[in-house]
Amino acid sequence: MLNVEVHATSHVGRIRKGNEDNYLVLRLSDAKKWTSRQDAGDAVIESQEFEVDEEGIILAVSDGMGGALAGEVASKMAVETVGETMTEADPDKTVSPNDFGDSLVGRLYDSIVYANHKIHQKGREPEFQGMGATFTGVGITNGAVDLVQIGDSRTYLIRNGKIYQVTKDQSLVQQLIDSGQISPEEAETHALKNVILQALGAQNEIYPVAARLTPQRDDILIICSDGLSNKIDGVDMQKIVFEHLDDLQQAAGKLIEVANERGGEDNITLIIARLTGSSLEEPTEDEIRLEAISPESIHDTAEQDTAEIL
Repeated sequence: MLNVEVHATSHVGRIRKGNEDNYLVLRLSDAKKWTSRQDAGDAVIESQEFEVDEEGIILAVSDGMGGALAGEVASKMAVETVGETMTEADPDKTVSPNDFGDSLVGRLYDSIVYANHKIHQKGREPEFQGMGATFTGVGITNGAVDLVQIGDSRTYLIRNGKIYQVTKDQSLVQQLIDSGQISPEEAETHALKNVILQALGAQNEIYPVAARLTPQRDDILIICSDGLSNKIDGVDMQKIVFEHLDDLQQAAGKLIEVANERGGEDNITLIIARLTGSSLEEPTEDEIRLEAISPESIHDTAEQDTAEIL
């Protein structure tokens, strides 16, 4: 048995007039889904508990861009299209060149590619020209946590008293870090910090990055937009979560509060999920290993990387 406790929230921040972020919480067995909502500008925390069956659940964060209405439209289209495509299972609703088949990660990958197609088409209309959205989706089944990402919305893992960033930003500064041209510290204040290399709707074709993580008991996942990660680093995220381990809903609210106290220039969206249950192994001291999932070989996963402790 695998249980997942989920707390999802989105806040406009202190500067922006509108919220271009969105999130998706989706239970596949009955197609029940939750997306972002706000009341009078205050963040509403959506809390749910799931017993994960063979269908699994999807958690995702999307950060829209394009200004005014366009970014909000892009992120809303992203979560709605993925939610609908995952539950309708319509074979015509895919434009992916590499069909993954019926696996959860494959369907998630294909639904993200299809969302890109729809947003790109919508972006041809004059009032929506240039709009796009990040999308970081997490599919949870009894045996795996699958990550599929476009852009720079992140997923963190808290395990065994340590926190790891388990996604890599698809951004220009991350590319510069990887090539050794700048340091991670320099990236924090780099003039091109906000330039991302992939976004839904920005290009006709996208190449989502997919990876698999084997879950362990009491794992905590944090999926968030850069409105949170730009204001609170991994170490501080972990500290705030640990201060509210008995009430992760309070942890979600505190993360929003601190991000706003530190400027709140951007919209702030996050999902916290805690995994418990008898089907999970006890946490170990082993390194966190991610397995790359390629479109060509969905069933043959290969070691990709070892996540670093933050």
